[in-house]
This record gives sequence, structure tokens and C-alpha cells, in this order.
Amino acid sequence: MSNEVVTAAMLAIGDELLSGRTKDKNIGHLADILTAVGIDLEEVRIVPDEQDRIVEALNALRARYDYVFTSGGIGPTHDDITADAIAKAFDVPCEHDARAMKIMGDNYAARGIEFTESRQRMARMPRGSEHIANPVSTAPGFHIGNVYVMAGVPSVFQAMLDNVLPTLRVGQQLLSRSVNCPFGEGTIATALRDIQAAHPDTIIGSYPKYENDRFSTELVIRARDKEKLIAAETAVRNMVEGLSASQLGR
Repeated sequence: MSNEVVTAAMLAIGDELLSGRTKDKNIGHLADILTAVGIDLEEVRIVPDEQDRIVEALNALRARYDYVFTSGGIGPTHDDITADAIAKAFDVPCEHDARAMKIMGDNYAARGIEFTESRQRMARMPRGSEHIANPVSTAPGFHIGNVYVMAGVPSVFQAMLDNVLPTLRVGQQLLSRSVNCPFGEGTIATALRDIQAAHPDTIIGSYPKYENDRFSTELVIRARDKEKLIAAETAVRNMVEGLSASQLGR
């Protein structure tokens, strides 16, 4: 781990995500894992199964962030076009990878299942790609440049991500502290803004709650430097303690 900031984005691909037929589980998992190892997930986009839309989004994200992780669209059906779109974005051919063909062919043969043309589509990847192992269902993901292309099925996505993590450059982790505030955001907004301005190396988030006919707020302070984190937390706690009980409400 170093003191640098390492950034990432996610591109979730699939008409089913936008229609609501499939409820995404991969975004939250990726965010949790990257935060834990010290990589900042800064942007997530969801795009349909349209090649030009995938290419446009991917090129924008890979130019801006250290890593881009994609999910979905590398299966055997006609609408699984992620590999073709990634190849187009990198301006290289999309072709059957010999090692992927061997891995998958052997797996299907061992199970007595025909390795059909449709199934062979899952062995296609941009020329120059490196495999991401898939211990769940064999068909590999791949990475090219700073782009990591993984399946949309959550169990497979998570298994692939586990194999990718040891290869990534990580930065300094964000530390966090929470302060429970018995006041609504309307009461604390001005004071909280001033605290944030006085502590620019921290990130202060406010998360409102409404319980028992009363507003309250969870205040979360994040920073990479422990001393700066504690200083901002102290300021937030002093602000909360200094508010009069008569200010309860919103």
C-alpha cells in the first residue's frame, strides 16, 4: 500500500439492468471490496447492450480512472456484445482465444456436453487480452489495458474479482468515523458547511433518518490522515454537543 490515490470506475452492461428485470448486486460488492483495499470507486455507469454506447462510456472512463471494471455481456447469446465493444474501443480484433477455447472445450468434453458455436462465443476476447480465471463456470473474463471485463452473474463476478485483486495497485485507505446527531439536516447544515470548509482534507457526509416522528442525522467523516480525521470528528462532535435541545426537529 502507498500514499497515492488510486481510482476506479465501473461500467455495468445490460438492458435487463435498465429495465429492472435484473437487480444489480455487483456495484455494491465492488464498492465494498475496493474501499477495503484502498481503491476509490468514483463513478458507476449503466449502459444498454448497444456497442456504440458501451464504447463511448468505456473510452471516457478508462481515460479518467486508473481502473475500469465491467460486468455483463460476455455470455453465449447474440446480445452478449461486450467483448466486441471492448475490442472496438481498443481498436483491436475480437477473436477466439486459443487458451480459452482449450479450457472450455476440455470442460464441456468432460461433462459430455457439445462445445457449440454459441458456447465458443464465450472464448472470444480482444487480441492481446489476458485471462481472468473463472473458478465457478470456467469461461474466463479478460483484462486489456486498465479495463477488467467480468461476468454479470454475481457469484461469477465475485469469484473473478477475487482473482483480480492481488494484481491491482492499491492506495492509502480512507479512514472513517461516525457521529450520531439527534438533529435534522436543516438544523446543522450551516455549521456542517463551515466545518467542512475548515477541514478540506476530509469528506463529511450527512445521512438523514426519520424515526419516531423525529429527524436525526448520521454524520460520517472520512480522511486518509488519522490526525486530520480526528480533528474534523472533534469539530463535528463539538457542534452536535453545542446545539440546544430546543433546536430538535427540522
